[in-house]
Amino acid sequence: MAACAVDIASENYTDFICRHGCEGWLSAMPDVAPVCTDDAFPGYSIVYFPSENTLPISLEKYPYYSIPKLFTLLDTSALESSGIFQVFNQPSLGQRGRGTLLGFIDTGIDYRSPVFRKKDGSTRILGIWDQTLPRRFDETGEMADTGSPDSESFSFLQYGAHFSEEQINDALSSPDPLSLVPSQDTLGHGTFLAGIAAGTPLPSLDFIGAAPEASLAVVKLKPAKNYLREFFCITEGANAYQENDIITGIRYLAEIARIHHMPMVVCIGLGTNFGSHGGTSPLSLSFSSISRSIGACTVIAAGNESGLSHHYIGTVSDASIPDEVEIRVGEEENGFVVELWASTLETYTVGFVSPSGEIINRIPLTLSSNATISFLLEPTVINVNYRPQELGSGKQLVFMRFSDPSPGIWRIRVYSSLLLDGDYHMWLPAESFISPNTVFLRPNPFTTITSPGDTPLPITIAAYNHSGGNIYIHSGRGYTIDNQIKPDIAAPGVEVYGPGVIPEAAYRTAVLNGEDAPAVPMVRKTGTSAAAALTAGAIANLLSWGIVEGNDPGMSEAAIRAYLIRGATRSRAFSYPNQEWGYGTLNLYNTFLQLRE
Repeated sequence: MAACAVDIASENYTDFICRHGCEGWLSAMPDVAPVCTDDAFPGYSIVYFPSENTLPISLEKYPYYSIPKLFTLLDTSALESSGIFQVFNQPSLGQRGRGTLLGFIDTGIDYRSPVFRKKDGSTRILGIWDQTLPRRFDETGEMADTGSPDSESFSFLQYGAHFSEEQINDALSSPDPLSLVPSQDTLGHGTFLAGIAAGTPLPSLDFIGAAPEASLAVVKLKPAKNYLREFFCITEGANAYQENDIITGIRYLAEIARIHHMPMVVCIGLGTNFGSHGGTSPLSLSFSSISRSIGACTVIAAGNESGLSHHYIGTVSDASIPDEVEIRVGEEENGFVVELWASTLETYTVGFVSPSGEIINRIPLTLSSNATISFLLEPTVINVNYRPQELGSGKQLVFMRFSDPSPGIWRIRVYSSLLLDGDYHMWLPAESFISPNTVFLRPNPFTTITSPGDTPLPITIAAYNHSGGNIYIHSGRGYTIDNQIKPDIAAPGVEVYGPGVIPEAAYRTAVLNGEDAPAVPMVRKTGTSAAAALTAGAIANLLSWGIVEGNDPGMSEAAIRAYLIRGATRSRAFSYPNQEWGYGTLNLYNTFLQLRE
């Protein structure tokens, strides 16, 4: 595949996800030719067009799945509670992730930190793809050779900069590492997750990661483009990342694992409320493809949406009487999106009542219809798109976009056009994408697992408080919209102890003083992403035992799930599986005991 000759990461180009065989909607733009096509993953391509020819985007012009969804971040007694220390200390096991690869698609990594180095000071990181850095071209228009022995293997990367293990080690031996490898984690989320999953032991700080001998590979995601932030009405300043960038990141991690012949665990601490919540998005299907490979596993956070009033379950029992959904819109809200998804193959239409009492009657359903609604007494504009059969799920989607909404109580009247069981779901955007004061007044805390945690094959992790033994109040609850059992298990995710990013001033001071490594600031974080990282480290230990040591060379993700479920700790107070805990809490030591049985 020829390299793109333009900077497709810039705002001058729009990104679309194209399923193979998508020529139909592409041909609807006869006067616009794509500047570049990237075969990001089996079954999907990313197609780039000039922004001036494609904006503004809308569901009237483009399929829902083709518009990249936006994802946000989901934020060592924990090791003992999970049975990981017991495995470390068992002479016949002693698993520490040796020979495995842990991959992270997140905010990057503080590669200079001793948390990610071996005893000799060299790196444990086999590759970093920093999507935020400018891409280098040579005089022929091709991507410039990085000089690393594996540079040809990553010629498919159309933006950003890839750094090999060799280049990272060269940087670490330099007094100014960032001059050679200028990749930084400015938010610290990726560094924290990689640290608790695979951090090198720091006895002075009483810290060790779950798989301290595993190798690492990292994708630093670039921020979402402005046109997508505007389309989805994302709150200013919120951290948002594009679906297509995550998909390409999966391919990068898989290539690292292939080059080094390692079993791989991919950890995802990202989530979104956009989509069907049935595991049918392009990103979900990409993870499912990885999950079918021997020696590959994906661990995904369940999200932190329970209790935030962003989900509503409605029922229409009479086709002539609408269900009325109430949304309280906060004073500071500038705009938001609401998605209605039918739970079966039935269809719905909507009408509205504004805070001042102005009524918008039922908007009729026509194929791929789009309606723009203005109000006499409100500055609000609502765009309504009916998608009778959304391509990925086959279910109806009603996409409602509120611009400049008046504060107060808005009512959405939901009418059935084809009544079967009458059930449907609505979701507001995930936390940080919307004002905390914009909520459903009659929310439902279940079916709140964020995408891609709703994907059937990957392992989805809830969070609990290992000190008190209770589930984390905001941990996403199952099941999925199609009643798939999610989460799979729960792991410690409250006040988890892990490494932060070393401040630049501290690093320079250590270099000037001739110190081997500066002090690592330790922090505590809460959320299902921490629980997912801890579980990813535990699975790396399991893969090391099974594939690297040859005890189960055909170990698959399905087998890993079965092993973890059999070894999970279960309380007599609950029946299993359930919508909060899945099949119980992570207990790696008991998993190995079950294997012995």
